[in-house]
Amino acid sequence: MPEQELLILALTRMRSGICTAGMTLEPDPITGLRWVRPVRDFDTVLLGDMTTVEGQLLHCGDVAVLNLLTPRPQPPHVEDWVTDFVKVRPRFVRRLEGDRRAQFFAAHLDRAPEEVLCEQSRSLCLVQPQRVWASFTLDPESGKYEARMGFELAGAANHPRALAPRGVPVTDLKARALGRVWLGDAGALHLDHNSLLERLSARSLYLVIGLSRNWSGEYWPLVVGVHSIPDYEATIDPNCL
Repeated sequence: MPEQELLILALTRMRSGICTAGMTLEPDPITGLRWVRPVRDFDTVLLGDMTTVEGQLLHCGDVAVLNLLTPRPQPPHVEDWVTDFVKVRPRFVRRLEGDRRAQFFAAHLDRAPEEVLCEQSRSLCLVQPQRVWASFTLDPESGKYEARMGFELAGAANHPRALAPRGVPVTDLKARALGRVWLGDAGALHLDHNSLLERLSARSLYLVIGLSRNWSGEYWPLVVGVHSIPDYEATIDPNCL
């Protein structure tokens, strides 16, 4: 699958770098389009890997051409593809915006999110929760910043940690950057569903849910993409992810 167009739907923080994921043009009966998570053959993907030769950092909502080399499924991360970020740099093609963006999210909701959240047979899904809540905290002494979000889906495709008041970590770089702005000089900010939508000036909200790598014997749910309609603005600071 070399040189494929990829709609980027996740650009996230990891301990030693970043993670990214998106959808190709290949149809999929469950997810609408096929999910791909570009990975390096060795080590972690870095921000520089998702930067074009012109110095443009690719963002969620961008359609880019990436040189996907070979699948490397490591269940539940069956979407992993080893990608060449060096010889063939990512190329920006276009951006999904406006009505087309709204139509895309509504049309590509995952038909079986329980496969990610409950069965863990794969690791990426796009959902529209019926209820969402969020918290952002900053410890002034340690400088530790944390963004978390809880969410409830219709039906039985829910995870107990996502349903808990504390929710699960938000690793989406753009959402984390926006949370820092919202915090300002405060140490903590907690938002219920309506307050979150009001802050985003959004009429609807979609989340990309991913599973972490194995940690303490578990694959932990993460919010790896936060997408509102209309879109929100935030500036990613590479030095403060």
